[in-house]
Amino acid sequence: MALTGLDIFKLLPKKNCKECGQATCLAFAMALAGAKTSLDKCPYVSEAAKETLGGAAAPPIKLIKVGKGEKEREIGDEVVIFRHDKTFYHPTCLAIRVSDKLSGAELDAKVEKLNGLVFERVGQKVSIDLIAVQNDSGNADTFANTVKTVAAKGNYALVLISENTDAMAKALEAVGDTNPLVYAATEANYEKMAELAKKYNCPLAVRGNGLEATAALVEKVAAIYKELVIDVGTRNLSQALAEITQTRRLSIKKKFRPFGYPVIAFTTADNPRDEVVQASVYIAKFASIVVLNADEKSQIIPLTAQRINLFTDPQKPSQVEPKVHEIGAVTKDSPVYCTTNFSLTYYTVEGEISASKIPSYIIACPTDGTSVLTAWASGKFTGEKIAEFLKTCGIEDKVDHRNIVIPGYVAVIKGTLEEKSGWKVMVGPGEASGLPAFAKSHFA
Repeated sequence: MALTGLDIFKLLPKKNCKECGQATCLAFAMALAGAKTSLDKCPYVSEAAKETLGGAAAPPIKLIKVGKGEKEREIGDEVVIFRHDKTFYHPTCLAIRVSDKLSGAELDAKVEKLNGLVFERVGQKVSIDLIAVQNDSGNADTFANTVKTVAAKGNYALVLISENTDAMAKALEAVGDTNPLVYAATEANYEKMAELAKKYNCPLAVRGNGLEATAALVEKVAAIYKELVIDVGTRNLSQALAEITQTRRLSIKKKFRPFGYPVIAFTTADNPRDEVVQASVYIAKFASIVVLNADEKSQIIPLTAQRINLFTDPQKPSQVEPKVHEIGAVTKDSPVYCTTNFSLTYYTVEGEISASKIPSYIIACPTDGTSVLTAWASGKFTGEKIAEFLKTCGIEDKVDHRNIVIPGYVAVIKGTLEEKSGWKVMVGPGEASGLPAFAKSHFA
């Protein structure tokens, strides 16, 4: 259980030196209990106290790293249940299963397909994160060879799935230095599996059977090795959702250490569409890794979009740099469009203008990352504001004409913008989808 502020205060040196940034040791203790400061801020705390206070000072969910270098992914280290309380920091990792029954050209084609699951959305490069190699063959050498091939040709970190400790040992001999996630320690093999993970310093998944059994097993494994990920073992979606939610609540609200680790979840549906639905549930509540079979772009894109939405700070709207953006091989005669610097708005407009095949300029006005109507209603996207930005953004040096297209939904600002800027204002379509036809009718 979590220590209270008074429990922590009893273990502090009580110097009231203020070197920690707090007025008193009691204030520091209360801040530490509320996870608002860290134990290392106190220069005089004893080693004995550090051991006792380690749990209180640690994040409620441990930070775990899978992979190395560009392939590295961080999971865990979350401190809230609801993102509006603060924010979520480490997006759910998507892992695609690869069976070790695949070999040769078939395996190469599978890895190449997974390498292609990279997309761009609202200016962000997104992709899957992990390849989960599964020991379906039951053969240790086959598993190790498949793992070696995937590690060499794949662009992602690995999850090694086998309960056979001999197979896992051979796989780790081949790729242990890449920091794969070892899956899984069970009641039957946890001692050997924990020693293997410890030997190669790799994260280890612990698979239980329901909440109580998982907590008990985690305590046993943590006595040997502490770089853990937990799997509650439940595969029924509704029950798994309830149990994973409980691990999050207990770790954050109660500081229950056996559940203070990231969670891995597995989809079970045979239909890829149903699999995507299951994965979306786990992304929302509260899996750090979701392992699935679905590997088509049409199946992965909605999951990456959901992930971006959930793991974007709700207090800081996603926005692009407010400036003049060039689309295509622009010239002095290229048309000029105006929109806000809200990422979703801007990239929607950019996509439609690109589709028109007419090189153009887009002026992303500074609106604190708000959409067109929201910015207009709050006074951030008015004729006066746009006119001011036109004079400072540099567009007047890039084009010989003085014509600008504004969104149709804010046609009301046309007169003011013309008066304040001296530019001729054209009212564009209300929806971005109308821009290709608009561009071809006016600028082709």
